[in-house]
Amino acid sequence: MKQAIIVGATGFGGLGLIEILLRHPRMAIKQLMARKDAGKSISAVYPHLQGFCDLTVGAPEDIDYSGIDIAFFSTPDRAGMTLIHEFHRRKIPVIDFSGDFRFSTAEDYAVYAKNRGLDPAHLAPELLPGTVYGLPEKYAESIRSARIVGNGGCFAICMELGLLPAVESGIVTSGTIYCDGKSGVSGAGKSSGEANLYPQRHENVNTYREGKHQHLVEVENVINTGGKSGFKILFVPQVLPLNRGILVTSYMEIRQGLDTAAILKIYRDYYRGKPFVLITESSPGTADVRGSNRCVIRPLVDERTGRLVVISVIDNLVKGQAGNAIQTANIMLGFDETAGLNLPAFYP
Repeated sequence: MKQAIIVGATGFGGLGLIEILLRHPRMAIKQLMARKDAGKSISAVYPHLQGFCDLTVGAPEDIDYSGIDIAFFSTPDRAGMTLIHEFHRRKIPVIDFSGDFRFSTAEDYAVYAKNRGLDPAHLAPELLPGTVYGLPEKYAESIRSARIVGNGGCFAICMELGLLPAVESGIVTSGTIYCDGKSGVSGAGKSSGEANLYPQRHENVNTYREGKHQHLVEVENVINTGGKSGFKILFVPQVLPLNRGILVTSYMEIRQGLDTAAILKIYRDYYRGKPFVLITESSPGTADVRGSNRCVIRPLVDERTGRLVVISVIDNLVKGQAGNAIQTANIMLGFDETAGLNLPAFYP
């Protein structure tokens, strides 16, 4: 049984990891660490865990590095880059949930940081060239031997999985791809701020960071395979009064003569053997993936305009966060990719 540490265990990401690891056949929780709620049992923070996980949450300064096989950093931006050095020195593989290690250059990180209003200077730039982006459906082979993986952002994962078959098949003819994204409130995290208080969020939808969202850099890096194709994303994200879930609708110009049947074949061929991607001919909704590690994608050609429309949905807390991280950890540790994750969505 491999032993895992979760740093940042009391946020939504940490909770998602705990819930999955409690049913994992080959990975167990060794330590839970967090600045907030240190000294409490995790079941005091989340009472639904009573009797399932009652470990005491420790402070990050008290980490015991012995016997750790893998570390999850479910921490805010810039926390991972301050914690990473001792784990890296001890050769403990790390999966980081923030944007700290999603980029292989300090320049790309700086663009991400500026879009988030953060200090653009990375505190561990020497480690960036050795990092791997955490999208198992594309980078599984690199992940297998990685020591540091930057877990993809939730909106980014949903967009990337929806776009990759189209851009890599060469059918997209325009340099700009338009993405309309909708997310539940949990995407903002446990400390989501005044804008997400119930009276201000209920029956309210709003856009934010239009055209300059922090996930744009990673999406363009992934779909351009190192910047060779030149695709740009125009992305407008919106927050809906939902607990969880992301739905992205992408629009792109494609070669003439392609119909929906041809596109479906491209998508099904691309994701053959990928256990968590389902290609559908029905209109998908966030309830189809709630609580699961699945991404459901519907690609179709609009006959009137000839444009390709791709709808992709994920649970932002599972495939967009903790589930994707466990899938990545499974690959890193040599387990079956689906271990602990092969469950349907919960419904209703």
